[in-house]
Amino acid sequence: MPYCESPVDGTRLHYVDHGPGDGPVAVFVSSAYMGHEMWEYQMLPLAESGHRCVALDRRGHGRSDDAWSGYDLDTLADDVHGLLDHLDLREVTLVGHSVGTAEVIRCLTRHGLDRVARVALVAGVSPGVVRSPGTPDGWDPEAVRADDEVFRRDRAAYFTALADDFFAAHLPGNEVSAPYVRYMVDRCLSATPRAANGVRATVAALDIADELPALDLPVLVVHGTDDTSAPSALTGERVARLVPDGTLKLYENGGHGLFATHAARLTADLREFLGAGTARTGEPAGAGAAGR
Repeated sequence: MPYCESPVDGTRLHYVDHGPGDGPVAVFVSSAYMGHEMWEYQMLPLAESGHRCVALDRRGHGRSDDAWSGYDLDTLADDVHGLLDHLDLREVTLVGHSVGTAEVIRCLTRHGLDRVARVALVAGVSPGVVRSPGTPDGWDPEAVRADDEVFRRDRAAYFTALADDFFAAHLPGNEVSAPYVRYMVDRCLSATPRAANGVRATVAALDIADELPALDLPVLVVHGTDDTSAPSALTGERVARLVPDGTLKLYENGGHGLFATHAARLTADLREFLGAGTARTGEPAGAGAAGR
């Protein structure tokens, strides 16, 4: 089972690495609470069509080791960059979902663009959803703290109650089966309580609008029109305006769980984006695969 160590504190982090070693490389960064399994409907078809797909289980998530500390955005971003270094990946497309988009953005602004060719931000909470200097129209911090208390009392009930809104399952075209919803709730519960609450605190403090102009590379922003976890006006639409080279794709009726409800469309958009552009360094996509 493949593991790498966090460059910050040595925490053992699990990752998966699928597909041929010489294909275009996509590195997936997951939502809060979830491990690499959430990307099943993107990673499998992309790997089968010749792309190399890598995904990291965040510390305290999936099969990565539990850790008491390290849920601040800098450490999480350093963990992502540590995986790129560990596998010596270059000309990468970083794909983040929800809080994973913030990890992607901070990874680039903290470590530079040398290893990354383009970025896809899917249903992101970036640049922030809670009221802050950079997000004056964000959610009331007191309401967020009250929601945290509900979360702490009964995570299983919280995730179960949230599922309909998460997938916007009440809207046309967003069919998800009850067994799949149960599976995703179980995956969320596999994140340790410390990790789950640590990541929630990072989302509550998120205010990274001023970092977006530094993303001097192609940025694909994918968002649902009915995302209640990260309303597009606060998040995706702002990101697309603030980055130098952003493309916004809004999915009608889409909720936060686009990776499942709009799986085929998202995979097609990622496949097109992965094949777009020319490597900045002149190297073919997938350079560095020998370090696998």
